[in-house]
Amino acid sequence: MKKKLTERQEKIFIFIQEYQQENGYPPTLREIGKKFDILSTFGVKRHLEALTKKGYLNILSNASRGISINKNESESLDLINYQEVNNISKIPIIGRVAAGSPITAEENVEGSIVIDPAFIKKDEDSFALKVKGDSMIEAGIFEGDLVIISPKAIVKNGDMIVARLEDEVTVKIYENKNSIVKLIPQNKNYQTIIVKNKNEFSIVGKVTGVVRWIN
Repeated sequence: MKKKLTERQEKIFIFIQEYQQENGYPPTLREIGKKFDILSTFGVKRHLEALTKKGYLNILSNASRGISINKNESESLDLINYQEVNNISKIPIIGRVAAGSPITAEENVEGSIVIDPAFIKKDEDSFALKVKGDSMIEAGIFEGDLVIISPKAIVKNGDMIVARLEDEVTVKIYENKNSIVKLIPQNKNYQTIIVKNKNEFSIVGKVTGVVRWIN
């Protein structure tokens, strides 16, 4: 049975849904507040709690982007024509990357995942990378998550990327100012990485989505 939303709740829900489609991850409380002129994060939380109680959202506490959309309820609003059967596609899952090998080399592939482009942006070369470590938890990225990577996407300052630094692969926020490249974690317990040897640095791709299983 469809759960009735107020006009304000529906606008917020549509914004979250469209933001997720465009960016591959949900907005923060501050971004929602800015969009709707809500002065406090407490005010935003009240709206999100209402959407959660009505079954439209799931909220992960202590994560700045811990909002996920309840797919069944979003379909009931008829906001998007999902065309699930025609649009779903399979992409490889990359686990631990062998030193010196291309990231998508066969020995690095652990399996595959079927995704719906209505929820996560992808291109024909997209792949999923299994996250190891907790350096991005304040961005809502946790160990064991799968991040969807688009190697062809244009990367700009502030984007979340997967980078290869020497023989290590890492997920970080990208910054390049005055020819100084920084890889910025989203965990106060980690320090920003300043790339000193650009010959041993490369951008693998832009993070366009996150997949998580909840036990």
